[in-house]
Amino acid sequence: MDVFVQIIVAAISSGTPLLFATLGGILIERSGIIQLGAEGLMLMGAVIACMTYLHTGNLALTLLAACAISAVLGVVHAFMCVTLRANQIVSGLALTLFGTGLSAYIGKSITGQPVAGAVPKVNLNWLEDVPIIGGIFAHLDVLTWFSFILVIVLHLYIHRTSWGLHLRAIGDNPPTADVMGIRVQTFRYGYIIIGSMLIGLAGADLLMVYSPTWIEGMTAGRGWIAVALIIFARWNPIRALFCAYFFGALDTIGFRIQLIGSEIPSYFLKMIPYIVTILVLMFLGWRNRNKPSGSPESLGTPYIREQRF
Repeated sequence: MDVFVQIIVAAISSGTPLLFATLGGILIERSGIIQLGAEGLMLMGAVIACMTYLHTGNLALTLLAACAISAVLGVVHAFMCVTLRANQIVSGLALTLFGTGLSAYIGKSITGQPVAGAVPKVNLNWLEDVPIIGGIFAHLDVLTWFSFILVIVLHLYIHRTSWGLHLRAIGDNPPTADVMGIRVQTFRYGYIIIGSMLIGLAGADLLMVYSPTWIEGMTAGRGWIAVALIIFARWNPIRALFCAYFFGALDTIGFRIQLIGSEIPSYFLKMIPYIVTILVLMFLGWRNRNKPSGSPESLGTPYIREQRF
């Protein structure tokens, strides 16, 4: 039972960065804009978070800096996709390449410097005596609890508020939303920026909680897994929670197999989450081949106001 609890706790720790990135991607893609820049945004969020914390030692400023740099890159992505109506896939890939290269360059001076203990834990001592639940939830960190709250807030926002209805409208049918008085371009700018900030926060969480040392390319493809998780979750925040922790568990299981002295090469064990990602995508594609995908109907299609009729 103790091993089970340890695996769950490790899965939550590994899956929380994926959860933040997936939630950010859901917001962006719900507005009708494809987000393929998660890897670059996470890396930029991580390196800026590391630099800020090493220089200031202030957690609030660190998280703010990570969100700020991601917001700036989000503005660039929004300008390319919304204003210039550029190809959204190309813009996202360019964002990933730019973030990967720039983070490697500016992070050279801080490589290997630890930032352990930067994020405080919420100690719920009264939960410790509760079997299983106490072992899982009694000592989680602040960012993990924030991710739980964020999932609930975003789910209610998207499905239970008029603003969420506007978000779904501009993602499914922007001409109709425009006719109804919703400022499609303004909303898309806003959601791209907010979603990018959440993805940058994912990078900060990865650095400060899961792997508290900056290393070039430390996301190791997690941004791309987050892109896949958006599809697995069918653009739903609640499903995103379980999908993120499922893939966090896969990452943890590979590490556990190494600890028990398995002769399987570590490189193959590290491939587990990515292989499962490909297999799940193939399975979902086959299973839902004759069904609606659940994606926003205008995802990836530039909206040209002059051609709305």
